Amino acid sequence: MKKLENKVMLITYSDSMGHNLKDLEKILSEYFRDAVGGVHILPFFPSSGDRGFAPMDYTKVDPAFGGWEDVERLADKYYLMFDYMINHISAQSEYYKDFIAKKEESEYKDLFIRYKDFWEGGEPTQEQVDVIYKRKPRAPYVDAHFADGTTEKVWCTFDEEQIDINCKSETSKKFIRDNLVGMCRHGAAMIRLDAFAYATKKAGTSCFFIEPEIWELLDECTEILKPYQVEILPEIHEHYTMQKKIEDKGYYVYDFALPMLLINALYYGQTRYLKHWLEICPRKQFTTLDTHDGIGVVDVKDLLPDEEINRTKEDIFKYGANVKKIYNTAAYNNLDIYQVNCTYYSALGDDDDAYLLARAVQFFAPGIPQVYYVGLMAGKNDLQLLEETKVGRNINRHYYTEEEIAEEVKRPVVEKLIRLMEFRNSFPAFDGSFAMKECEDGKLIIVRESNGYTAELEADFAEKKFTIYTTQPGGERQVLDK
Repeated sequence: MKKLENKVMLITYSDSMGHNLKDLEKILSEYFRDAVGGVHILPFFPSSGDRGFAPMDYTKVDPAFGGWEDVERLADKYYLMFDYMINHISAQSEYYKDFIAKKEESEYKDLFIRYKDFWEGGEPTQEQVDVIYKRKPRAPYVDAHFADGTTEKVWCTFDEEQIDINCKSETSKKFIRDNLVGMCRHGAAMIRLDAFAYATKKAGTSCFFIEPEIWELLDECTEILKPYQVEILPEIHEHYTMQKKIEDKGYYVYDFALPMLLINALYYGQTRYLKHWLEICPRKQFTTLDTHDGIGVVDVKDLLPDEEINRTKEDIFKYGANVKKIYNTAAYNNLDIYQVNCTYYSALGDDDDAYLLARAVQFFAPGIPQVYYVGLMAGKNDLQLLEETKVGRNINRHYYTEEEIAEEVKRPVVEKLIRLMEFRNSFPAFDGSFAMKECEDGKLIIVRESNGYTAELEADFAEKKFTIYTTQPGGERQVLDK
């Protein structure tokens, strides 16, 4: 089974390119064989909510998607990333249901964070609640209604279907080990620790990215995975200095700042903020423009001035195609002020030139590129799915049939994107150094070089045009045919 490579990783749900994992394998082989090197299969386990992010059982593949044999077949062709929701498990899982049924007699009673044990006196003070980095306007908990008729509070950061896990307990440590080892044995080359910054909790703190506990948890996971040569990717949306800290400890990180910085550069024909980030950004990273969530805003704090952040965010509703503020409100079950729900192609006004320029910069940036499946198709906002479900994030979660994909790949923008991805995967220069040349604001010149192979990107953000030059050892400089 394949291990991590410096090749473009596709992000997709099991049922978003075809109906299941077998369809996904067939579609990738037929249309994207050389464009995709790895696949992040978004949670494919049985789940009770949040499009897979409320997992019930990590030992099974949801039968609607297929079985482990389908996952392992993909792992023979592509390096795979699996999700592990280290912070929580489903309220419908056998573990939580056993706890509800048996309470103190349950073997899983220490898997969860019980308020009576966590807080002195069983309840937090208002001051303690105020400092928690939380997703709800109150203390993060749900009431556990036990079979014996009693009730108590257990920690719940996100949706009521996602019950937080007490990562400090021995029960949880075994639970984590068993699940991670199982993923390794089924073909994972990398495991994404979802919501990991919430997994370390201490009374009187923010209960978010708590040091040194966060490093102890990551080290424990690393030691579990080391015999299998499987890498970890901690997932966090926050100030870029947190990503830098994680990289300093030797871990891979996400570049969630690049999407907004590129939108800012393309909207206004300016590159000074983008250049600054490319100079200082982590090198051991995965770059994104789009994911299954929205376009991150919090990630560019202090990389863009506040007025630039506000201007860019507001202008997505102005320059973007078919995106409205109401999609980020309670009317569409979305109150996340830290993200804008929109496909990346539509955020750029469904403009082919702007979109391909953004992808070219992403592929030349330090790190390994990730391309979300909707972005792979240069997908527009799915207003029909949005209105049918009234879920804001579904604007960027279209379900593609094989027939649709066969038509989409004929579009010039998709054809050109596929060629760019194939170039990024096959040209040796991207395994070496990264440098930028001096140029005026509004322009960007990036040079990648390795063992005599050179790839140079010259981009003009005002004109939304770019040229790629390549040089091979002993050869002459040539223009890449896009």
